[in-house]
Amino acid sequence: MERKTPPTSKPQKALSKEDRLKAALKANMGRRKAQAKARAAGQTEAESKGQD
Repeated sequence: MERKTPPTSKPQKALSKEDRLKAALKANMGRRKAQAKARAAGQTEAESKGQD
């Protein structure tokens, strides 16, 4: 008797999950960088206004 291999759909699902996680991580890092830039810009503006 020959054994039939199961369909290889599981690795494809794992890759798509991995791709979704990578995309979510990249988006999250982009938001964090933008937030950090905004905070840094806000602090420099506040510091320059306080020196006048």
